Amino acid sequence: MSNNPENTTWTEIITPKKGLLDFNLKEVWDYRDLIMLFVRRDFVSSYKQTVLGPIWFFIQPLLTSVIFIVIFTQIAQLPTAGVPPLLFFLTGITLWNYFSESLTKTSNVFVSNAGIFGKVYFPRLTNPISIVISGLFKLGIQLLLLLLVLAYYIINGSLSFELSFKLLWLPYLILLMASLGLGLGIIFSSLTTKYRDLSFLLQFGIQLLMYATPVIYPLETAKGKLRAILELNPLTSIVECFRSLILGQGVYDFGGILYSSIFAIVTLFLGIMIFNQIEKSFMDTV
Repeated sequence: MSNNPENTTWTEIITPKKGLLDFNLKEVWDYRDLIMLFVRRDFVSSYKQTVLGPIWFFIQPLLTSVIFIVIFTQIAQLPTAGVPPLLFFLTGITLWNYFSESLTKTSNVFVSNAGIFGKVYFPRLTNPISIVISGLFKLGIQLLLLLLVLAYYIINGSLSFELSFKLLWLPYLILLMASLGLGLGIIFSSLTTKYRDLSFLLQFGIQLLMYATPVIYPLETAKGKLRAILELNPLTSIVECFRSLILGQGVYDFGGILYSSIFAIVTLFLGIMIFNQIEKSFMDTV
């Protein structure tokens, strides 16, 4: 290797992003092994020192569903579209938990990983991507629980179920939830480097957003302007289609899914663009 820097051949050159659209996704793919290490870390660290461990993946949605049954079915007398309440709430909670946890954890990427980001270089986008992927393992376990509960009600005759090619839409609905969680999460993560108050606002906003999404009630109970407002929420059509595919109840709206898809693509695009710009200087503000 020559002592003259001009004649030196480097194996890798690290430079700041120069353009708004310089996403360099190929570099993220090159670091896919690092993503899987982050996935393993996130999954193991969540329940490493707990007594029940991954069993909490089953307990959490079940306890939440029972609480919803008491509050919204027994006290508030909300209908569940002829579906057993436990199954109705469990269907909405399963998909909603994946979105809310992806959004919450991704929104703290810069703040919670400032120590790592300040010491070694790697594509910062690998971290939020790993969060969304690790959430898929928890989602898979909770989907298994949902299928077991569904099988129980089918066996005892409380519910009928027919296999359909529409079930092939399920991976796409999960992909939409992942895209929305990732896109919104990295937008908030970028903004909270300067405005920490947004992290508190996000926690409150997620709780309100759940009530603006048909998780605890069927969309058909909303009428007129209220329904029109709820349909502006891109999560509404995803949850309703998910419930329709699993239970045969709910609104299977192709137009709503198209709207959610466009919203997810735009959100993810804007999120990555903002994230890549903030990562150049976030160490000065965190």
